[in-house]
Amino acid sequence: MNALVAMGLGWVVLAGGFSAVALGRLLSQRRRAPGSTRVPVLLLRPVDAPTERELENLARPIDYAGPLTHVVLSPQRPRLPQDVLWLKSDPVAPNRKVGHLLYALEKLPRDGRVVLVVDADVAVTGALVEGLAAPVEAGAALSTAVPTPVGERALADRAVAGLLRRTHHSFRALHVMSAGAKAVCGKALGLSDRAIAELRPLEDHIGEDLELSKRLHAKGLEVELCEVPALVPMAPGTWSAALERFTRWMQVLSSHRPGLYPTVPLLFTPTWPLLALSLLMGSMWLSAGVAGLLMVRTLLSWRLTVLTTPTAPASPLPSGEGRGEGIGFTPPAPLLWDWLLGEALLLAAFMTSLVRPSRVTWRGRTYALYSGGRMSPELGGGRG
Repeated sequence: MNALVAMGLGWVVLAGGFSAVALGRLLSQRRRAPGSTRVPVLLLRPVDAPTERELENLARPIDYAGPLTHVVLSPQRPRLPQDVLWLKSDPVAPNRKVGHLLYALEKLPRDGRVVLVVDADVAVTGALVEGLAAPVEAGAALSTAVPTPVGERALADRAVAGLLRRTHHSFRALHVMSAGAKAVCGKALGLSDRAIAELRPLEDHIGEDLELSKRLHAKGLEVELCEVPALVPMAPGTWSAALERFTRWMQVLSSHRPGLYPTVPLLFTPTWPLLALSLLMGSMWLSAGVAGLLMVRTLLSWRLTVLTTPTAPASPLPSGEGRGEGIGFTPPAPLLWDWLLGEALLLAAFMTSLVRPSRVTWRGRTYALYSGGRMSPELGGGRG
């Protein structure tokens, strides 16, 4: 047997086994009703320069049954409805999001309220507030929601949505496959007092969500996955913007968890290289193996779609903001093809990150990256 064919078959077995285990774990999960609570909530929305779409998200009414204080943290007062408060915040910390939060937690009284932190690009619903707050009230150190892009139209948007909703890079799949510290996405978090206490040392970390999960796990504290997705309405995007975003993710992964970095091509994005290798070699055995991998990953995509599609959303997005994904019927085409687009995007981002220097441009500023996800502003690297 040709050495390349043997190598390809070994890769198929490795990647296929990884997908089969993830599929098995996801199939064993049953959809649970989100936690119910009316605990008082302090909802913090850090943002520097909100876009029009983010302003729309910040202005959305939130139908939460309990007491809710909604506060936007930004250097300049944005356009907000009367029931949304504003706190002027212009931190000097390298990680401005953590800086915003630390300042707000110092200035605002908590008075027994559960603290939620949700990015401005998320369309917050009452169900999301309840789903994030309930685990923290029940004793979890941290709660997190799965970022769920909706409203994708352009091909680049479909690739982003396919990657985050229908591949191994979905945070629901990452959560069930995490060994050790759980995968956490910082777009929507519920913070206990123990998690808040860990924020101060993260002012110079670019991946504060990864580091926070790691520190909580080291102390034996629990991270809960919210059953309600964090819906992210998408504005039309470009391939270059999507590639830049996920290249930065790969650079952060390389800095934070260098042992996991090589698993991206091996386990998360093997389909396209294996398809190319099977066509190049013309091996029947390799082609059959790749066909099996395609089948398992399509089933994984289907299962992730089932688990991330709410059956009765408490506060759906307005008409015209989605193609139905995440808020109703999911057409078959995304299930069959969008996960392949997502893998292609992540593979391209990984390859690009290999030749990038150890610095990133993030939130309008350029930073040098160091081991453990630490960063420092580059001289002359102000707002970009």
